Amino acid sequence: MPLIIICGTPVSGKTTRANELKEFFEKKHGKRVEIISEEEAIIVLGYDKNSTYLDSQKEKRVRGHLKSEVIRLIGKDSVVILDGSNYIKGYRYELYCASKACKSTQCTIYTIRNHDEAWEDNKKLLNNANINENIDVPENNSPLNKQPVAYTEEVFNALTKFRFEEPNSNHRWDSPLFTIQPSDNLDLDAIYSVLFEKKPPPPNMSTQNPPLSSTNFLYELDKVTQSISKQILDAKQLNMDEVRFPDYPGCSLEAGFIQNINPQKLLRLRRQFLTYAKMNHSNEEINKIGRYFIQYLNKTLTD
Repeated sequence: MPLIIICGTPVSGKTTRANELKEFFEKKHGKRVEIISEEEAIIVLGYDKNSTYLDSQKEKRVRGHLKSEVIRLIGKDSVVILDGSNYIKGYRYELYCASKACKSTQCTIYTIRNHDEAWEDNKKLLNNANINENIDVPENNSPLNKQPVAYTEEVFNALTKFRFEEPNSNHRWDSPLFTIQPSDNLDLDAIYSVLFEKKPPPPNMSTQNPPLSSTNFLYELDKVTQSISKQILDAKQLNMDEVRFPDYPGCSLEAGFIQNINPQKLLRLRRQFLTYAKMNHSNEEINKIGRYFIQYLNKTLTD
């Protein structure tokens, strides 16, 4: 699923744009759309939005929840829209890496609005409801109906004036960037084009997940390499010039290498091989892993 990250200050139209995008992709292009809402995530975790933004640990948990939902839903055929403030530059970079690892396209929608205008609309909500009391809707007892409907002035100013790190089109994780004010028309066709008509950025080592190794593979890998290491150290103690391995016919540690190795060096080489094997081999190759380790030692000790 291509990813759209919506970011912006309070009362700037983020959710309105998310719903506009959802309707466009569903009705015009027949795409399945998933909206991941920061406000709903706060509720799911049992918080309210004002206290969340005043507690760094709560806010961190909310961001973690949102990121996990993005990773769970991202794919090839549908659209994921992350509707939230997303005001931290480093967090947007993490989301970019996640979508890149999934070989998905991405864009950023930045909703901007005059601070005073946004605050006036927020104040109207404050005047219409006491934010210190829950809103009770008798026919629906959903937690959504028990949330503060407006930001306190402290939280509003924090998210607007002090914390927000504006997206920048020069940063690859914010690009392509669409900046939109409430009175503007969102270029929906251009957004569709960058998500579905362009190739995603190729994943690199920093965004690729290493192959998953089974517990049995890791156990056998450790056992086999330990056994070979023990045979080498036993041969060195007996002043042998060459080590042959009965379990691996035709494999040997070449003459002269034994005396140039010590337990510390062998342990270091074994650890290096374990790291390599976990990244590049799987359970299907466990019967060959001993031969690979012996070949690795022969090559490394000649370098």
